[in-house]
Amino acid sequence: MLRAISRAVRRLTIAVVVVSVVAGVITCAVFMSGMRNKSPGVQRAVRRMNKAVVNPKMMESAGTPGVRAAVVHHTGRSTGADYHTPVVPELTDDGIVIALPYGTRADWVQNVMTAGRASLTHEGETFDLERPEIVPMSEVEDAWPESERSTHRAFRVEECMRLHRVSTGSGAGEGAGDPAVATAADDAVASVK
Repeated sequence: MLRAISRAVRRLTIAVVVVSVVAGVITCAVFMSGMRNKSPGVQRAVRRMNKAVVNPKMMESAGTPGVRAAVVHHTGRSTGADYHTPVVPELTDDGIVIALPYGTRADWVQNVMTAGRASLTHEGETFDLERPEIVPMSEVEDAWPESERSTHRAFRVEECMRLHRVSTGSGAGEGAGDPAVATAADDAVASVK
């Protein structure tokens, strides 16, 4: 009798493991397929999970020295509230690019596009950005290391946001057009790299 119970428990355990593995494989396949094919349902579910679980964890260290993730500071287009979203930017000569694996529907993307500006905290430094634009990845793919480009290809990330740093010499205020002021700003942003 005890042997029969032991066999039944063993079979049940094996069945639970097999079902769990199959469910995991199916979940991964649905996730990959949904992200690659831009399934609104899958993208919405992933965005919700990120907002609830991943983003709060990333915000614990994003923007600090030695951490790849940065924080984009933006204003809500409807509420006017200040928001802070973790992102993984690549620095360029005149600003940053951020891959958009969920396309342009993410709230932070719409907020930045509506405002026309944002700021970014990266490696402990904060700098202002302006003139956001959505550009094809093919235009800026060289900004990313090969390992990230292959991830972008695997998930069919086709768009990114490009933002330009605010030039201190472009305004009409004090120091406008002064090369020394522009150079100091350039040096400050370059130190973020």
